[in-house]
Amino acid sequence: MPTRSFWLAATGALLCGSPASAQNSRLADDWSAVTTAIGRPGALQPDGAMKYSFPRSDLKVSLGGIRIRPALALGSWVAFKRTGANDAMVMGDLVLTEAEVSPVISALQQRDVQPTAVHNHLLHESPRVVYVHLAARGDAARIAAAIRATLDLTKTPPPEAAAAAPRLDLDTAAIHRSLGYGGKVNGGVYQVSVPRREAITMNGEVVPPSMGVSTAINFQPTGRGWAAITGDFVMLSNEVNQIIPILRSNQIEVTALHTHMVGEEPRLYFMHFWADNDAAKLAIALRRAIDQMK
Repeated sequence: MPTRSFWLAATGALLCGSPASAQNSRLADDWSAVTTAIGRPGALQPDGAMKYSFPRSDLKVSLGGIRIRPALALGSWVAFKRTGANDAMVMGDLVLTEAEVSPVISALQQRDVQPTAVHNHLLHESPRVVYVHLAARGDAARIAAAIRATLDLTKTPPPEAAAAAPRLDLDTAAIHRSLGYGGKVNGGVYQVSVPRREAITMNGEVVPPSMGVSTAINFQPTGRGWAAITGDFVMLSNEVNQIIPILRSNQIEVTALHTHMVGEEPRLYFMHFWADNDAAKLAIALRRAIDQMK
């Protein structure tokens, strides 16, 4: 597949941290080399990770007559946690067409970035979407350049100018009350993240919640107070079969059950789901499922 460059040059260094910070803190917060290498701005997370998003707005995916917005289930991302002056632990999830999967896996491996899972998150979507999870550790700018070169092989679009978000026809306050966790509006989708209480580690390094180890619940309004929901529960083994019957008894379809990482402690299982129904009723059911987790 021919390489197609699609990113604009990054628009300057990110300046984070306090002027009074120690030098190592300034290094930890300076992601300018990574931002330049990856070719688009990122967002520093409250847990210290630096996250870069690549919405697949080029994909026109529908499921059950619903056009899926990128923020619901079509958002590639990579996140970096500083582990040394120039080094980082990196994790991510790439949203791909079936034709893009093989070239992407080859390109990642050639550049010492390891694919850790290849699978579906949805069922019956059209066209078919495949998710490739990745991990790497080492020089942060080198890894960023490797990911950029890999995504140059796909049709992932360049950063887009901010557009007016579609009106969110949902009672997000009621959803917040039912779930017990607040969220944020992103691209016409209400996104909620529920971190686990225990530390998740990889090779002795704590994985921040924003690097893919928080339960994600997304609501896309579909009219008359209904919403399409998807996301994934991040579970320990003994939680899996406590949550499945709660979802299914509330007409929430379990669409995938699998792993995303290799070598994490404790071992995690990820369960994806889908429903289109009354948003308030779905939020209550999802809270019952959350209550089965730590």
